[in-house]
Parts: sequence; C-alpha cells; structure tokens
Amino acid sequence: MFRATVLPSALLVLLALPLAAAEPIDLEMVSRIRDEGLHRSQVMKTARHLTDEIGPRVTGSPQMKEANEWTRKQLADWGLANAHLEAYPFGRGWSLSRVSVHLLRPYPLPLLALPKAYTPGTGGPVRGTLTQVKIESDENLEPYKGKLAGKIVLLEISEAGRGREADPRVYSAEELDELSRFEIPEERDTDPRQRALERMRRRKLRNEFFSREKALATIEASSFPWGIVRVGGGGSFTPGEDPGPPALGMASEHYNQLARLIEGDREVELEIDVQARYHDDDLSSYNTLAEIPGTDRKGEVVMVGAHLDSWHAGTGATDNAAGVAVAMEAVRILRALDVKPRRTIRIALWSGEEQGMRGSSAYVAEHFGSRPEPEDPEQKALVPYQRKPTGPFKPKPEHGRLSVYFNLDNGTGKIRGVYVEENSAAAAIFEEWIRPLRDLGATTVTMRRTMGTDHVPFLDAGLPGFQLIQDGMEYLTHTHHSTMDVYDHLDREALMQSSVVLATFLYNAATRPEKMPKGPALP
Repeated sequence: MFRATVLPSALLVLLALPLAAAEPIDLEMVSRIRDEGLHRSQVMKTARHLTDEIGPRVTGSPQMKEANEWTRKQLADWGLANAHLEAYPFGRGWSLSRVSVHLLRPYPLPLLALPKAYTPGTGGPVRGTLTQVKIESDENLEPYKGKLAGKIVLLEISEAGRGREADPRVYSAEELDELSRFEIPEERDTDPRQRALERMRRRKLRNEFFSREKALATIEASSFPWGIVRVGGGGSFTPGEDPGPPALGMASEHYNQLARLIEGDREVELEIDVQARYHDDDLSSYNTLAEIPGTDRKGEVVMVGAHLDSWHAGTGATDNAAGVAVAMEAVRILRALDVKPRRTIRIALWSGEEQGMRGSSAYVAEHFGSRPEPEDPEQKALVPYQRKPTGPFKPKPEHGRLSVYFNLDNGTGKIRGVYVEENSAAAAIFEEWIRPLRDLGATTVTMRRTMGTDHVPFLDAGLPGFQLIQDGMEYLTHTHHSTMDVYDHLDREALMQSSVVLATFLYNAATRPEKMPKGPALP
C-alpha cells in the first residue's frame, strides 16, 4: 500500500531551488565564536548599563544622547574602528521628570498613569472635573465643541489594530514548522502608506481640537491589563506644531473605574501634575556607527543594527536594549577573536525607530540612495519609506557595496531563525549557516516577510535586509512600550545565544565568496 511522506516545509523550499555549490562554512571559527560568546559574554553588562544606568532613551532626549556617546565609546574601547555619530534632522527632544495623577472626588486615590512622549507638561498641578468623549471617527469631535474647557477628558477610542495577538512565548517545533510555511498575503483595503498618512492627520486634528477647546488634559486606557501602563508617543516633536494638551495613558483598571464613576452620574475630580520639557537646543538626532575593517574586499560592507531609542514607561530593556546589547556583543565577540573578515562589518545603532524608523531611513537615504522629494507637504512630513513613490529610486555608489543588513528588534527571546523576505537564494544560504547552530535552537528559515522595524528602509531601497525570528516571551503581552520593559525581564541565556547566532551570521556574510543575493524590493 502506497503511503505518502510529508516533508518539512523548509526542506520542500530547498528541494525546489536550483542546485548550487555548497555554501562554505568555517566550522573552526563557529566553534571559536561559540566559546567566546557562551563562556566570556558581556551582553548582560551592556544591557544593564543601557537600562539601569542610562534609563529610558526617548529620541532627542538627554538620555538618548548619553546612550549615543556611551555606545560610541564602548565600541571604540573594544577596538572597533571609525566609531562615530552621524546626525540627521529630527526635531525637538522631550524628557519627563515627574508625574502624579490623583482622584480627588468622590474619594481620594492615587492613579497609575504616564504622559505620552512629546506632549507638554501641566505647568504645575491642575485640577478639573472629568468628562468622557467617544471618538469613532474625527467627525465625532464636533458635538463636543464648547464643552471641554477646564475639563480632563477621558477618551474612548474605537480604532482597528488594538490588542494584537501575541506570538508564542517559546516556539515549539510544530509552531516553527508552521512559521516556515509561506502564506500568500491577503488583499488589503488600504495601502500601508495611506494608513500612515491618516494616522498623522488624525493626531494633528485631535491635538488642535483639544487645544482650541482648552481641555486641561486627555487620558486613554493602556492596552495591557494588570496595572501595566503602556504608552508611547503623542503630541509633536515638530517645532511650531501644536502638541495639544498633556495626553496620558492610564492603567486600564483605573481607567475603567473612572469610566464607571462617570456613568453613575458622579462628579469626578482629578489632579494631574506632569513635569515634562522640550529640548530645542539641537534639532538633530544621531545614529552610532563603528566597524571591523575588511581585508581584500573592505569596500564591501556587511551591516548589523538595532534601535537604541526607546519609550519612557520603563527603561527600554526588551525594546530595544536587548537587540542593541546583542548586536554590540556580536561585534565584540568577533573583535575579541581578532577576525580578519574579507568585507567590512559595520554596526549601526539607530535612533528615531519609535518615530517611524527615522534614523535608519535617514542613513539609507544618505548612503544608499533615495527617491525625489515629494512636493505635497503632507507626504514630505512622512519618513521616506511611508511616502507614495515620487519617481525612480536613485542609487548612490555605496548601494552596490552593501552585501547585507541584519536587524534585531523583537524582545529578549532566543533567535530561532530568519525571515528571508521572499528571497529564495538567501533561503538556501541561511539553511547552511544554521546547521551548526541547531543545538542552540536556531532552526528555521521562512520565506515570509516581516515589517515594522529598521530593515524595512533597506528593503525599500532594493537591498538585502533581514529580521531574525525570536521567541515571543512576554514581549507583546507585558513588556512592549510598558512599565514592565525593564532589566528584570531580560533573559540572560537567550541574549547569549542570540549573540552567538548573530556573530556567526556576520562572519559568514563577511567571508563568503560572493555578496548576499538581492531579493524583491518592497512594492
């Protein structure tokens, strides 16, 4: 009786590829990388300094600039060459020094809340009665004209996309096999670029509306339960643009308690004190860069990056001191082994990722090329990858010299593989690279795409850019942009494993006979 055999999907992908010469792997170097990374790791020391010593790193803040300078010096101290900062236009910075929110009536109670970044302070404690506004669309604002002066506004916002389902804490073998199976993309109702433009319009409209109506502050519910305050940006970092009144995110349980009090026709009074300030002395932000010089192909470059900036609810540990510490540890391992790569290995620690990948977008435009600047002011306000194409991409000389860019930005989980962005030739190469790392848990090569972080500007420029697959841990359920994003929730073993995997990828890319193959650019 004939019985069909079901082959793993990753193997099916490989069998469908044309036969090619075996990918050369220096197993002796892989062993040396493992030895250095697993027995003399400094990854947790790096992560601790970024989180406990420097703290949250909002783009443009004094702490972000401290992080830029500290990482530059640390990379130089490890022996990397050309450690420097590269500036790009950003806008005003912002920092928070104090916040307190108290329920005064009908009974006293301290409340858990934090302001959104780039919103103003209150100029001292302010008191006001609470009112609720339901916003299903911007047209819903009209009935509230003339009713919000001196009020603290509880916002009930109905928008798609909230409450994203979390990845598994630790991928099982079955889940990784499922992840390796390519999914044909669904049709989308709107272009992602159009959604970015709509978000920008909506933010500006609401800021201007609540300012005109002289609301004292606005409050939204955190999207995480159990008293975790999750908050990112609001207001504006653009000089001269109305940031609106102070905007806060509140623990969902306290928000719901206030909403029920209002529904019961009780007079609810709050006191809010937010001490925040803008920093207008330097409207540039900075990326940190350093290199391990190449030898016979030193003009070609292999890059690794992670975003150094964070939000301010925690200390930016899983988002993204984890990725930064791993990227730094990967190049530290290679430098400690005194490797002599054929291609230059360059590390880039980005700022402005949380504001739309501004640091990496600026770097790609400066070094690799760009499209013509749009004339529409709204389009011009967007970062390049969000804009509608304005013409053909114009590459710069460095475009042809970049072999590959690797990015890490999904929390503290182990690297379990790589998203290859529908790049079939790269998939076959990565399968060979992963073989000596399987005992560490890195097993999966998937043709799927993944978006939302700093490899996207590289893809948009037609360059090979890859994000690594990581175990979810508590990233999308507890730590992402929240008060729980602190050093305590970093996983030592996972960061050590990730550093070894990433260092191995970098070495392989920098020493293979050819540059990495290019895949399809973003549509």
